[in-house]
Amino acid sequence: MHAETRPHPARTRLLLSSTALALGLALGQAPAVAQPRELPDFAELVERVGPAVVNIRTAEKVKIADSQGEMNEQMQEFFRRFGIPVPNQRRGAPRGGASPDDDGPMRRGVGSGFILSADGYVLTNAHVVQGADEVIVTLTDKRELKAKIIGADQRSDVAVVKVEATGLPIVKLGDSNKARVGEWVMAIGSPFGLENSVTAGIISAKQRDTGDLLPLIQTDVAINPGNSGGPLVNLRGEVIGINSQIYSQNGGYMGISFAIPIADAIRVADELRAGGRVVRGYLGVLPDDITKEVAEAIGLGKAQGAVIRRVIEGSPAEKAGIEGGDVVTKVDGKLVDKAADLRRLVAAVKPGAKTTLTVFRRGVTKDIVVTLGEDERSKKPGDGAGSESSAAAVPSAALGLKVSELTEAQRKEMKLRSGVKVDSATGAAARAGLREGDLILSVDNVEVATVKAFQAQIAKADKAKVINLVVRRDDVVSFVLLKPAR
Repeated sequence: MHAETRPHPARTRLLLSSTALALGLALGQAPAVAQPRELPDFAELVERVGPAVVNIRTAEKVKIADSQGEMNEQMQEFFRRFGIPVPNQRRGAPRGGASPDDDGPMRRGVGSGFILSADGYVLTNAHVVQGADEVIVTLTDKRELKAKIIGADQRSDVAVVKVEATGLPIVKLGDSNKARVGEWVMAIGSPFGLENSVTAGIISAKQRDTGDLLPLIQTDVAINPGNSGGPLVNLRGEVIGINSQIYSQNGGYMGISFAIPIADAIRVADELRAGGRVVRGYLGVLPDDITKEVAEAIGLGKAQGAVIRRVIEGSPAEKAGIEGGDVVTKVDGKLVDKAADLRRLVAAVKPGAKTTLTVFRRGVTKDIVVTLGEDERSKKPGDGAGSESSAAAVPSAALGLKVSELTEAQRKEMKLRSGVKVDSATGAAARAGLREGDLILSVDNVEVATVKAFQAQIAKADKAKVINLVVRRDDVVSFVLLKPAR
């Protein structure tokens, strides 16, 4: 009797797999096996896009106020002992001070950009060129060209500069609206001044509300100081964004970076090239997100829309009949999911245009037609900007400040009885350490609760002397000594 021969289990599995594969091929069916994909090779993309990416160097003349240069150690110790941040000072200032009319050292900055047209238009971030007296663009062939700032829009952080040249290499623009979460992207720029550095990663999220008006693209691409203004590129070699911000607790890259979608950036750039500024629509309301609980309680159901907390007196919204408590669900048929959507959709409409707002009011949905005004923050200093609900240029151009009023809701939340918000700080204001978002509580020991009061107090100040400001930043209050250049 011969012993029964049994096939080995592993061999049995192999035979079955082979039989199944042969049967599948015979029937014309591909085997259900996951095919490994190679990691992308960015070398060709760098060769294609790299020549159109530029390094941008800026220089701003710094004039040192003698009052800041002469702050003695005893006064500094007084500030430290009572927990008050020492007012901004310049290291290396001469002991005897310097006249504000004397040429001082240069404050230098570095960023990136990319060429839009062969005749020299370059796109970058507004914060890269803000306040610059000189802008130098360096091409990959090492040519250095002096650039002119065509326009810079701080609210979108987009700027256009122009160099005098022809036949320049240009980037190919993609469709940022079609970008997908998870797809590979690449950044080229000058981190820490190191030109033509390349980093790569994936898109982590879209529509991030970290900007004033534009929803940003979030990536895990390494972005550091100097990368600002450079392109975010997809695997087709198309620019889909401008690298603009990072999330950081130490000033360096921590794994999260943000880019301005190119579709929005080009819209802004076109307006800057046409007129040097961006014109936006103005509604005149204080909107807020609506919670799920409130939506259910008022019969709206889904928590979508922007609830109007306040209607500005004399605004287009008031004239059209918009009321506090209204919930705006659509603008010209476009869905409003949250308050940021309302601001963006309104800003995208030209002043003077009629816009239809779909409003939910006391259980009823209705359409209200509004003729939008012009957002005063779009205006340049000196062309009529300045209403109580929008930014206003300070009378003295040498001061370098634009401020706007706080709403009643903001005052209540921050427990303030006075104060105006800094919308931008350039020149003397920037040199003193002021920056966007600071709250100025008083000027020369007089509280300022409105833009008008602030302007009046600045007008009274002796421009030849130091102006004493009490400034709140986050939860810290400090003194800032400001002396405008004459």
